[in-house]
Amino acid sequence: MDQTTLNYIVVGLSFALYFGIAIWARAGSTGEFYAAGRGVPPVMNGMATAADWMSAASFISMAGLIAFTGYDNSTFLMGWTGGYVLLAMLLAPYLRKFGKYTVPEFIGDRFYSQTARIVAVICLIVASITYVIGQMTGVGVTFARFLEVDVTTGLLIGSAVVFVYAVLGGMKGITYTQVAQYVVLITAYTIPAIFISLALTGNAIPSLGLFSEHTASGMPLLEKLDQIVTDLGFASYTGHHSNTLNMVLFTMSLMIGTAGLPHVIIRFFTVPKVADARWSAGWALVFIALLYLTAPAVGAMARLNIMDTIQIGEVGAPEGNLAYENRPQWFKNWEQTGLLNFEDKNGDGRIQFYNDKNADFAAKAQEFGWNGNELDVNRDILVLANPEIAQLPGWVIALVAAGGLAAALSTAAGLLLAISSAISHDLIKSVFNPGISEKGELLAARLAMTGAIIVATWLGLNPPGFAAQTVALAFGLAAASIFPALMMGIFSKRVNSTGAIFGMLTGLILTVGYVFTYLGMFFIPGTNLLPNTPDAWLFGISPASFGTIGAIFNFAVAYLVSMQTAEPPQEIQDLVESVRIPRGAGAAVDH
Repeated sequence: MDQTTLNYIVVGLSFALYFGIAIWARAGSTGEFYAAGRGVPPVMNGMATAADWMSAASFISMAGLIAFTGYDNSTFLMGWTGGYVLLAMLLAPYLRKFGKYTVPEFIGDRFYSQTARIVAVICLIVASITYVIGQMTGVGVTFARFLEVDVTTGLLIGSAVVFVYAVLGGMKGITYTQVAQYVVLITAYTIPAIFISLALTGNAIPSLGLFSEHTASGMPLLEKLDQIVTDLGFASYTGHHSNTLNMVLFTMSLMIGTAGLPHVIIRFFTVPKVADARWSAGWALVFIALLYLTAPAVGAMARLNIMDTIQIGEVGAPEGNLAYENRPQWFKNWEQTGLLNFEDKNGDGRIQFYNDKNADFAAKAQEFGWNGNELDVNRDILVLANPEIAQLPGWVIALVAAGGLAAALSTAAGLLLAISSAISHDLIKSVFNPGISEKGELLAARLAMTGAIIVATWLGLNPPGFAAQTVALAFGLAAASIFPALMMGIFSKRVNSTGAIFGMLTGLILTVGYVFTYLGMFFIPGTNLLPNTPDAWLFGISPASFGTIGAIFNFAVAYLVSMQTAEPPQEIQDLVESVRIPRGAGAAVDH
């Protein structure tokens, strides 16, 4: 059986499973559509949360970014895992205790203001739409290679799949589908990693293989990788080369952005009790750790594999390069997608892959007749291409295709549900048409999700960067706008509606303005006011890191405005205390 047929079979079976679950778990009420009837067991919810959390950015793009940058991009690992702990400890249980369906509903009720609710909806939509672009990018990349269609067609197919099971099933269908998707994606991620770790180090556990000896050279694997990349003019893999301030701000932006992401928060509204929210968070951390402990090894081993495959022989000699006409099959496969490009700049029919931006090495390379780097590799392809590069069996390659799609589709569904819930429940039901029937609200939710899918697909055709980079922007937007409002809503009785509204608007406007200044209005190339380069950034702070600054301004403005205006009503202060303090606490104390 040829590889394409095998890919179609494995991916087709996974889609059939998702559709079957969606039909079985079809939402029949708004409670089932928004919160799965609050009947999801903690272990199952933890698994679904992990699938919702580990998006295309985690599965497809994160390891690719780590592979090409090394230590400096470990910020993705630190920020996302640390942020999840923050969410589990500081927000999820309290929001579940509050007992609402959506994040804007909490903000609207806590800050006793329809305006606050509407502002929260705007913040949610901006962050979630940006996030879903990254998922659509991942869907397009995966379909383009494994089903041998162009990226646009792949995007449209992925959108159709999400439409069927998300619009039909709502949170109930999405939850059970995400459980299946977690099993698919974690299996697809770990099996190739085990094979590759065994081949390179002889160790079956990838996270341990990362620190083992490279079998072929006898050197520690990371030391061998450092040697290869520095010999070709690239920065060392294990060294720190970026702006430390920007690195800290980026990590913090990912952390607090994580804790402010509505599509993850609403997962904790689906469990029966507050205690179950804590257990769900614990189980989700276990399931997430299985992939996140493996990702650094996957990144390093992918970089080593691709360098060894293309750059064969002694570095610095033209005859050491792999002749273009003898390039491996995986290279040819990915060339067809347009995500890997070779340009023979010196006409020798060979591939020169090196850092031509390194002035010292570029001068040396010219002595050998090299006229610049000739290979352009999209970083989103590395995890998907890794099994082919390592020449693993065809069923492993097909499994990776299914896993990449599962990761992207699971998160896309969660994001689209958060958007549709905000529109149907927080705008239509709560603001514009309070008398709408449950049947009408359910229809509005499905229509809102359909509209969100169309918008996300359109934006996914022109993403502003690699999947993980686009997702990082969404985290920054959530960090600057939603997280501070949630934290102050839970832990401060003094912050009032006026302060919360001004704080959210300040954080959102500052961050959106900064991002569009360097990335262009609606990510249209050439419309940015300033070049997106470290030299042009304000104090060296990248657009993806600015969410932390936006959050600081959000907190400061909310607090200062609240101090200058009236205190919240007493019933709101009592509500905050009841959410934060366990029922009956102190009742047995005799004063």
